[in-house]
Amino acid sequence: MEHINWYPGHMKKTRELIQENLKLVDAVLEVIDARIPRSSRNPIIDELVKGKKRILVFNKSDLADNEATKAWAEEFQRQGFLSLTTNCMSGEGTVRLLKRLENLQEEKNRGQARKKPYRLMIVGVPNVGKSSLINRLTGRKSTQTGDRPGVTKGKQWLSLPGNMQLLDTPGILWPKFEDPEVGLNLAFCGSIKDEILDVASLALELISLLQREYPELLAQRYKLEELPQTPLETMEAAAQKRGCILPGKKIDYERIARVVLDEFRAGKIGKITLEKVK
Repeated sequence: MEHINWYPGHMKKTRELIQENLKLVDAVLEVIDARIPRSSRNPIIDELVKGKKRILVFNKSDLADNEATKAWAEEFQRQGFLSLTTNCMSGEGTVRLLKRLENLQEEKNRGQARKKPYRLMIVGVPNVGKSSLINRLTGRKSTQTGDRPGVTKGKQWLSLPGNMQLLDTPGILWPKFEDPEVGLNLAFCGSIKDEILDVASLALELISLLQREYPELLAQRYKLEELPQTPLETMEAAAQKRGCILPGKKIDYERIARVVLDEFRAGKIGKITLEKVK
């Protein structure tokens, strides 16, 4: 595939929003996708918030390989980050996260006559589940959620239990992915709008990666006794199994591509992590 990049104008505004409001917060919640822990960490965010206390939240942990998530959490802790895993669909991990935040608030107010609210900013690339996490933390549907990037618009302050406050920010990417693998990983996980992508080529790249790293899961999902030699042949075999066929018995590459991408994103192929700790 060609080099993928997606940096619409509102992302530049989000960068400015983060910069302007950073002085108002005590800490930053950086939400990352547990399936792509390296690719879903925005270097712009890294640069902007490096002076602040930061908590890395591995969201969508239910979709990721458990052993890989554990290895990544240990790796980031070695780098000095506080790391926690969450699954915002079930709410798993959010009580533990709230408790950790309450502890940080207690530390801030220790010895103070007047207790101040602990203020947080939540940041991350598009479609990592920030809005779902916020809804879990606040205990109500306070922000709109969606399985596509770019749902959150503008900024909003929200109240958390224990007199804490949270500033929501829209998802933000960066102008150029130096490593083409990063662009692919973000596209696989739905952080880049499908409308700007060649989905058939994207799905073929994903099949190639899964054929290399998770062959058993791929074969099992598409009921293939054994995987063909090439990713294209695997894609065509999966299309035959799923009935993605056009008149004249031609393969409907667009349709099977959407099936594979949708099923990967929903965790139906299995618990998969696309990046391993090196």
